[in-house]
Amino acid sequence: MAVDGRDYWRCPRCQARFMDPAQWPDRQAEYARYCEHDNRVDDPRYRRFLAKLADPLLQRLAPRRSGLDYGCGPGPALAAMLAEAGHEVALYDPFFYPDPAPLSRRYDFITCTETAEHFHRPAAELERLDALLRPGGVLGIMTAFQSDDDYFAGWHYRRDPTHVVFYREATLRALAGRFGWSCEIPAKDVALMHKPEGP
Repeated sequence: MAVDGRDYWRCPRCQARFMDPAQWPDRQAEYARYCEHDNRVDDPRYRRFLAKLADPLLQRLAPRRSGLDYGCGPGPALAAMLAEAGHEVALYDPFFYPDPAPLSRRYDFITCTETAEHFHRPAAELERLDALLRPGGVLGIMTAFQSDDDYFAGWHYRRDPTHVVFYREATLRALAGRFGWSCEIPAKDVALMHKPEGP
């Protein structure tokens, strides 16, 4: 499928739609686009948006768990919300919090909000997240789910050039199955992946 001078392909197994890698923005353009976002920790509207993931995640977490906000961006509001609820939250973002130290630990939960659509290599990223997640842990993903292909060309989410991969609900369920996780969809555009307990 070609739209606005970009080529998009579909994975036949998981139904993900992805931009041709030759057309990805370079790192400088990607960073410049992220700097346009106004995601402040104290912005009540942004917090309401993030509550779509935070609320169902918090309902499923035991007290005082440790987590990682993976791809937290310049304003890690979700991490602040979870910390206010009594959890310890580490930060990692390849542009804004690039210290690799948090990637050497394991966590009870990982959040990935408005980040998965930027993954250049989704399978490799999920393998990394699986390694970072303790048995019994939860991975929370929030990204706009793709619906009917007829709407793809005009979809606002597609127009952001840093959005290079798009997931359907079926995509996330297929990815969960690949890693042996269960997947629930507690709200629109939110998936909670549950890693099974160890033996």
